[in-house]
Amino acid sequence: MIKYVALYRKPADPEGFDQQYFESHLPIVNSVPGLVRAEVAKVQRVFLAGFLGETEPHMVAEMYFESEESFRAALQSPEWATSGANLAEIGGMELVAMFSAEVVA
Repeated sequence: MIKYVALYRKPADPEGFDQQYFESHLPIVNSVPGLVRAEVAKVQRVFLAGFLGETEPHMVAEMYFESEESFRAALQSPEWATSGANLAEIGGMELVAMFSAEVVA
């Protein structure tokens, strides 16, 4: 299983960003072919900032794909492109760090 993770830092207007994220962005993400499930969590407390430094995390989104092949296919889909364009429209691209990881345990 492959997990795609998006870590968002706190936006200037958290409520406004959240509204746009949940009303417009997440429905597009959920339409991506091959997506097994998507989870979004709001950060409540940072216990050890570590490499985050002074960055205040706001939200973590995790998208799961069955395999590397299904993940690669998703990256090529029109829905994935639309989700990226939407994220840029709502101001999320300057707030986010993204990476993929293989689930091993």
